Order: sequence, then C-alpha cells, then structure tokens
Amino acid sequence: MGQLVGRRKGGGIGIALVTAAVLVGASACGGSGSDKADGDNGKPSAKASASPSPTKPKGPPMLLETIMPQGGATVGVAMPVSVVFTNPVAEKARASVEKHMKISASQPVEGAWHWFGDKRADWRPKEYWPSGTKVKVVADMEGVSNGNGRYGTHSYTHTFKVGDDVRADVSVSGHTMKVTKNGSAVRTLSINAGSAEYPTWNGTMAVIDKQEKVHMTSCSVGISCDKGSPNYYDLTLPWDVHLTQSGTYVHYSTGDPNPGSGSARGSHGCVHLSMSDAKWFYGQVKQGDPVTITGSPRAKAPADNGYAAFNLSWDQWLQGSGSGEGTTATL
Repeated sequence: MGQLVGRRKGGGIGIALVTAAVLVGASACGGSGSDKADGDNGKPSAKASASPSPTKPKGPPMLLETIMPQGGATVGVAMPVSVVFTNPVAEKARASVEKHMKISASQPVEGAWHWFGDKRADWRPKEYWPSGTKVKVVADMEGVSNGNGRYGTHSYTHTFKVGDDVRADVSVSGHTMKVTKNGSAVRTLSINAGSAEYPTWNGTMAVIDKQEKVHMTSCSVGISCDKGSPNYYDLTLPWDVHLTQSGTYVHYSTGDPNPGSGSARGSHGCVHLSMSDAKWFYGQVKQGDPVTITGSPRAKAPADNGYAAFNLSWDQWLQGSGSGEGTTATL
C-alpha cells in the first residue's frame, strides 16, 4: 500500500494549548493525489484551551485552535511549533501576532515563523533543534488584533522537550533505509517505496504520529473505489509511522512482505518494511524525527503536508514570515 487514513527582517516568534497530537489525514496509502495536503491546510485536530481572561475583549475573540507539539511531549529535532487559528489572520497583523508568540529555549537557536495561508503559522529553527533542548512557548495574545476585527483574550504557556536525535534516510533507488541515533549508525533496513505510477514524496518529513494499526483504503485517497481494480485495497496494516497528511507512511504491507532490491515491488507511495523491521522502526521513532527520502521522481512534499518545514530553504521560509528571523530567549 502507500498512503493513508504536506525576506529577512527582525526577529519573530508561538500560540495555544492542546490535548492531542495528530494531524488528520487521508485513510490509505495513495501517491497520485494532489501536491497539496488533504484536509484544512494541514491543521491539527486537537483543540486549544486556556482559562478566560476577566478583561472584556475589544471585539469578537481571536481564537487559537491548536498548538503542536503537545504540551509535555518529547519530540524529534525536526519538529516545528505549529499554531492553527480558528479565524483568518490578516497579512497586515501577522508581524504583530508573531511578536506576541514568544519562544524560549534552554539552548538559544535562530528561527522564524512562516504562514501557510491565513490560519496556520509554524515556527522552525534555522537548523535542527539541538538534542536535549527544553522549549517554552508563551503566547501573550490578550488584546492582540488579528487584523479582521477580532482580538485575543487569553495568554497561553506551553512547554516541550527535544529528545534524542533520531534520523532515517531512505534511498528509493537503493531500496534502503539508514537509521542513525545521536550521530551514530544504528541499522540499515531493506525497503520498497512508490512505483512509477504512484511515486513517493521526496524530501524531509518530520514524523506526525504513529499507530500500531491503521485501516488503509485505496478509495479514501482517490486511487480506486472499484473492487475489481488491481490497485484496489482495503486493509488494516501494522506498525505505521505517519509522514504526510496526504497519506504517506512507513509500515509493513501484506502485499510486499519481503521488501528490498530483490523483490523491488512498488507501493502506492508509502515506504514498506518487513514485519520485523517495521516493528523495530516503530519502536525507535517519535513525533518530529526527520525521515528524508531521496531518489524518487516525485517533488519534495509541500512544507504544510504534515510537518515538512525543512523542505523549504531558509530564504524560502523567511519569505512567509511577518517579522523575520530572530534568536530565542534563554530559558
């Protein structure tokens, strides 16, 4: 199977409180779909929450729907801070909103916000987070305008930690996945990736989440709803590591039980591992660990198709920022 059910200025900087940590995606491996993320511009599903302020707002509230990663989480080195607003934020107000979303770190790093449309803003470091970094997000939004007649009514505080530096490098043409931890090689696994018809995304995708079992269907990603088609599938498969909102996973597939250069069976866009390797890999990775895929004929995954922030160069990232690059305060 392949994919399931994405100008330099001054300094800028994060927003909301959450109760869950997943992006809502398609329901099956499917590599031939749009180059845009499915759903609402990659927005996470968890709801933001905070104690209401006694101060009467100036107008309708500016609400924050989510912030990722989840409070108290330990994440990988490629995980951005991702904030989703319930209502659109006007371009003229973004620099001000960014400056009220302050990020502090135990090891100061350079970084910047980037807007995906008018509701989602992600903050990423210029380079990967240093392992062991503690991060605090304070969104002092009370009285802050979204430029569309709404005003923030809450202040939010949110913390997480960057864990071990675990990376996976996938060679589509070489049929291998090399896994490293804190700079040391751990294992090289045999893989198969997408076919010529359904190629896998290239680029670096931070792990969105993982599940022991996922129900995958070809119909859910627009491949085929015809049970007589050779591309039709409706399966529940194990050890699933979620890479893009449009449905890319690293997982085991019953249709490709012994992946590698010998079998060279193509998927519908996912990365296939053997059962034992899929279970092992599942146990190694966490949200935010970077999985980098090379050698596919497909383009890099869009930066908002999940958490693929590092698929944009630093200059490209800054072009989507209201306030430009800056260095985190010291925590």
